[in-house]
Amino acid sequence: MKSVFGFVAFIVRFVIFGLALAFLISLFWPDAGQYLRLHWGKAGPLSQIGGGAPPRVTPTPVSYAQAVALAAPSVVNIYANKIVTGQAVRMYNDPLMQQLFGGQFVGTYRYPEQSLGSGVIVSREGYVVTNNHVIANANAIQVLLYDGRVARARLVGADPQSDLAVLKIDADHLQPVRMADQKTLRVGDVVLAIGNPLGLNQTVTMGIISTIGRQLVRGSPEDFIQTDAAINLGNSGGALVNTVGELVGINTMMIGKSANAEGIGFAIPVDITRDVIKQLIATGHVVRGWIGANYAFVRVAVRSGLPATAHGVKVVAVYPAGPAARAGIHRGDILLRIGTHRILNPADMRRYEASCKPGTTLEISGLRNGYPFHVEVTLVARHTKTRPHAWHHHSAMGSAS
Repeated sequence: MKSVFGFVAFIVRFVIFGLALAFLISLFWPDAGQYLRLHWGKAGPLSQIGGGAPPRVTPTPVSYAQAVALAAPSVVNIYANKIVTGQAVRMYNDPLMQQLFGGQFVGTYRYPEQSLGSGVIVSREGYVVTNNHVIANANAIQVLLYDGRVARARLVGADPQSDLAVLKIDADHLQPVRMADQKTLRVGDVVLAIGNPLGLNQTVTMGIISTIGRQLVRGSPEDFIQTDAAINLGNSGGALVNTVGELVGINTMMIGKSANAEGIGFAIPVDITRDVIKQLIATGHVVRGWIGANYAFVRVAVRSGLPATAHGVKVVAVYPAGPAARAGIHRGDILLRIGTHRILNPADMRRYEASCKPGTTLEISGLRNGYPFHVEVTLVARHTKTRPHAWHHHSAMGSAS
């Protein structure tokens, strides 16, 4: 009998010891139970309902310092000296005359002004890309490098339509920016804007890509990356980079608070930038193909003969004596393919024709009154003109005081 009581006492002491140990573990390691269940393959009730363990999520970086360290040495400050013409006004001495007639214009006067902007080094040979409006009409351009050196720059070429310009500086040990593949860009990707806003050297702001392929000017072949990364006066020509420090665009403009806007900035995509740079370095100017027509989105109707998922563009205007008119394209035609390229929308059509060299002959396929047609069009050079402003917006380039 004594042995039975001894065994029971042993069990009781063991249980008490186990409970005490469990209490201490739960006190100092609250997640022990979940750890043991996961370790021994016992899923909790939530994972059982969901059909298994939750999907693995790739952790986002807690810092973008490495991306900035890679891209920042390629971003420069640009100071463009200009001579600006103003109107001289003579004011009346009599306050009543001033109130009635204001001032009297007596001529013009000229005064110096310095524009503030940013740029990006794109080659070890000293080529720097920036916005055209930063250096337009400048008689002297200076570039402040990341390491503090100052270099005089000369203009290689400018393209007002894309608002890009290429400068050349004579300096060694330059670090050109790495360019991203534009096809990999997605709405929602994190981007960093690096530049010289308000003269605050090497400032970095963060946001996401809000939209890709944003059209600001109807009829223009250019499009933009829209971002909510802060772009301020002086950021023009600076770099918009991804989280690995690769260039995805050139910051160019913003819509300011006077338009009741917040976080709406624009950058020129890297593919357009790359093509413009090549042409400006090679020839000093940019040539774009043009077929002489304007387009709109296709509004599908039963009589059009198009399926509801069709792409393409509708011709809304044909310029007299232009390539499209000579080829027999009519207003109201629906264009589906140009050369081997399937037309997606009006912006896609303008980009593709602009990318073709003048003198290129392409077959255009489409529908006219629901029936297929094919014509050959020989492209001509698109007229170069300054990009019009789509909205009343604040340019991202400001004057340094």
